[in-house]
Amino acid sequence: MSLYHETADILSAPSTTGGNLKTRLFGNKNKNLKSPPQQIYALASETCKWSSVLKEVIDSSDLLRHERKLTPVLALLLVHDFLLSRKGIALPTSHGLRAAVERHKARLTAELTRARLRRKAASIDALRQLVTTESLGEAGLYPRWVRVNTLKTTLEDQLNTTWKDFTRVTSVEDVTTGSIAGKLLYVDEHVPNLVALSPTFEITKTHAYTSGAIILQDKASCFPAYLLDPLPEDGDVIDSCSAPGNKTTHVAAIVKSRVAESDECKHKVYAFEKDQYRSRTLDKMVNLAGAQDITRMSLGRDFLKVDPHSPLYKNVGALLLDPSCSGSGIVGRDAMPTIHLPEQPGAPGAKKPSSQPNKNRKRKREDGPVAQEGQQQILVDDDGQELVVSSEKEMRTRLEALSSFQLTLLLHAFTFPAARKVTYSTCSVHAEENEQVVLKALQSDVAVERGWRIMRRDQQVRGMREWPVRGSLEASGGDEEIAEACIRSYKGDGRGVMGFFVAGFVRDAGGGVEVDGKEGTVRNEQPEKSRRKGAKNQDLPNRNGLVTNGSGAGIADSKPILDGTSDGSSDTSDSDGEGWGGFDD
Repeated sequence: MSLYHETADILSAPSTTGGNLKTRLFGNKNKNLKSPPQQIYALASETCKWSSVLKEVIDSSDLLRHERKLTPVLALLLVHDFLLSRKGIALPTSHGLRAAVERHKARLTAELTRARLRRKAASIDALRQLVTTESLGEAGLYPRWVRVNTLKTTLEDQLNTTWKDFTRVTSVEDVTTGSIAGKLLYVDEHVPNLVALSPTFEITKTHAYTSGAIILQDKASCFPAYLLDPLPEDGDVIDSCSAPGNKTTHVAAIVKSRVAESDECKHKVYAFEKDQYRSRTLDKMVNLAGAQDITRMSLGRDFLKVDPHSPLYKNVGALLLDPSCSGSGIVGRDAMPTIHLPEQPGAPGAKKPSSQPNKNRKRKREDGPVAQEGQQQILVDDDGQELVVSSEKEMRTRLEALSSFQLTLLLHAFTFPAARKVTYSTCSVHAEENEQVVLKALQSDVAVERGWRIMRRDQQVRGMREWPVRGSLEASGGDEEIAEACIRSYKGDGRGVMGFFVAGFVRDAGGGVEVDGKEGTVRNEQPEKSRRKGAKNQDLPNRNGLVTNGSGAGIADSKPILDGTSDGSSDTSDSDGEGWGGFDD
């Protein structure tokens, strides 16, 4: 019973609640749900997808007139499971809610047939395909990017099993503009073990997905681990902001791939996630992907509180940083799914049931007064946190706060003694969070003294070197080398990816000297232009890696807390043990 009521509550929440369906369910606001969040998410998303059809069925059958205890949302959920779920309504046969729907079986079934025929669909499967296509919205313009998890399988194996009935095409455009049959596949030319599938294909219902053999992950989200390209000589790897875990498991797969099959992988991936609730997601993802033997998770631990000189991290030579950002590049992140509500008898404005959808009964986030006023905007960051901004000034303030944190994180990474490679990425399109952070980092004392410089385009792994979309020359302070080194992607440019940014940093092995048992630094007397060009009259970090304002006050705590983790595994074991297939990152 709680499944249907809790799902109805989620879908009925006012727009002021904020967040999309995924963030409302998997964020911190819903820790007391009795039903599994994954089950609620599946029921809610599928019901919304079918709601235009189900509204017609419910209105035409007069269900709500006969069953006054049912609300419009509850009726949609129950009728969805009754007509479309293989297991039917997930309630005991004698339950009142189930009986309220099942006693109208003949009329509901007949109205579904009429709705199908009106859409000229020859079968329920054909209707399902039409409904799926219509529900995709903006996402329908993009393929479903799927990374083959080489910790469990190979691309060849998946081509011969999960995708054996697919037709391979020669471009991403062919995938999104081809037949709606949902059986087109493109093997990516830039990132190894990555494929683009037809947007209508329900990948989450395959065994390969539920077993962790394949992972939904946007192509651009695969750039950071691929650009980092950790080699055996690079030692251990850190992922500083790990949840939900797609990049963590990607870098773990790359680390493992560099070791002979018969040899033990001696290097580790240290995964940090300071949020306890998101840590549970990370823990599930790492275990589902089979990366638990390589990955040491520090659940609930803040990367900025970690002592770079701790013996545990003495061999960390590569760091991946994908910090919280504005999320402005994510496709569909800022929208709740549209839900078409049936008419409530007796409600103001209620009309006689009609076979045609009532377009005025849609509930879609931000279709209310806020959006109409044109004065406020909800900024949803990549963690699902929301901030209502009503002016350009507020937006700039938010971006400044984010970029300050991002820079602090990047400079902290620069201080790890054995570090030789760092990648920095965001799913933002704003220069304040991207090229301008890169410029400030390169100008910092810690970068100059430790010999950090931009990873030039000609130094990048082949796929990233050949990726055509580069950084903004203007945002890079006119420095062509930095602009070319930065990698960007944009929504809606025909390449089928979300908005994203990534840049790499490198330094030579001889970039530091030993001072009092710890690696000190020596200043490069002839710094390269890529370290010296950059932002002017901006708050810059001091030698401790802290961003300061005019008073010299640091933003981050200048006394890191020692990381006491000394064994493998996690710092916590907070997991509910539910089967799960991961997030589309």
